[in-house]
Amino acid sequence: MTASTLSPQERNRLRQAHPEVFNRSIAQRWGGLLLIAGALVYLAYCWSFFDVGSKLANGKWERASIYMADWISWEAQPRFRFQDDGSTRIEFQRFSPLGDNPDPDWLVTQPDGSHDVSFGSDRDHIDIASTGVTAIVNGVAYDIVFDGEAALLPANAPPQMSERNGRVTVEYGFAGSAEIRATQVLVRRRFLGWENFFFDPQSPFWGMGPGELWTSLTSGERFDPDQTNLSLAWTEFLTNAEWQHGDVLNKLIQTIVMAFVGTLFAAALAFPLAFIAARNVTNSRPANWITKRFFDFTRSVDMLIWALVFTRGFGPGPLAGIAAIFVTDTGTFGKLFSETIENIDDKQREGIRSVGASPAEVNRFGIMPQVAPVIISQTLYFWEANIRGATIIGAVGAGGIGLKLLEAMRTNQDWENVAYMVVLILIVVFAFDSLSARIRRRLIAGSEHAAHTPRPV
Repeated sequence: MTASTLSPQERNRLRQAHPEVFNRSIAQRWGGLLLIAGALVYLAYCWSFFDVGSKLANGKWERASIYMADWISWEAQPRFRFQDDGSTRIEFQRFSPLGDNPDPDWLVTQPDGSHDVSFGSDRDHIDIASTGVTAIVNGVAYDIVFDGEAALLPANAPPQMSERNGRVTVEYGFAGSAEIRATQVLVRRRFLGWENFFFDPQSPFWGMGPGELWTSLTSGERFDPDQTNLSLAWTEFLTNAEWQHGDVLNKLIQTIVMAFVGTLFAAALAFPLAFIAARNVTNSRPANWITKRFFDFTRSVDMLIWALVFTRGFGPGPLAGIAAIFVTDTGTFGKLFSETIENIDDKQREGIRSVGASPAEVNRFGIMPQVAPVIISQTLYFWEANIRGATIIGAVGAGGIGLKLLEAMRTNQDWENVAYMVVLILIVVFAFDSLSARIRRRLIAGSEHAAHTPRPV
């Protein structure tokens, strides 16, 4: 039967029986569309208020590719200075990854004193002489001459060449670049990978290939009479001056300890306070209110703010980080634990109380079996999350690998070191996430099994 065949009496009867269907309010009829329209208006307001359009248009997007390249590569930076006598002096950056006496195969000194720098192929290289510079781009040579204090851009220069403030820059893509001035030429030669990751140039193992290193560690003559080559290699790895593995691993362990101790102390304090905050356990409304407001106060202030406060009080170091995690998580745990206790099944408590058990025994046997799996699961989750949080608060002086990460970023050059520490943090987070998830699954599975196991009569 369709609506067109209904009699007027039948329509009235349906309207009276189901008024909520026939007499819907404006909010019910148009609420969904109004919410979508409101969200679009809000997004448009945010776009205008934060001036997103101009920020995207004026963003230096080319820097993103440079930073990403720095994460997975390293640079050698020879500088060719033109001398008054017509010669050219080569200088490498301090602590060059090429060692104290670099002689790379991509830099060749010609008999006439000029230098040829290759950028990965015969079609891309640069010839440097004090009288002028020739840049070969895609097999075509472009002469760059000097006019007083300025280097002049060739008239037929390709897009890879540009000039600014008397300096000519030649871009060779990922392989690097050259900045040509009237007094010097700065070359940036880029290579894929992390150079000197295992041993720095001062190590006796530096420059060894895998086969040579294996022979030296297993049967080679000792470099140090007081220890084996294997022990020396481990020491040299940890004390690598460029990568500082020992210090990085120490800071990473500090971060893990900060997260563990802060989470443990917070759970230990919040657990008994949760019984006071739970209204079905403690009948005193003032005690409930005061305890819950304490939880609100400690968790309403962000962990980063507490880290700044405790860094001022205790000074930079892990203690400030532990205190920040402890205070923040005490409030969060207190709220979660008290709500868990308030949502228990009271039948188990009533059964324990009916046999004459004391209040402590009622809580022990009537509440604990119900809330323990949930509380342990929540604590494990926050422990895993606090490892990430400890990295952030470490950047403001609370110690750990976060401070080490910030130091590497401030140089704006050691991005491969930043990538190394980010990879370590990811490994640790993944490992503890898998560990805590496995423990949580076992706890939940164990509690469900116990709940469904029939008890003997």
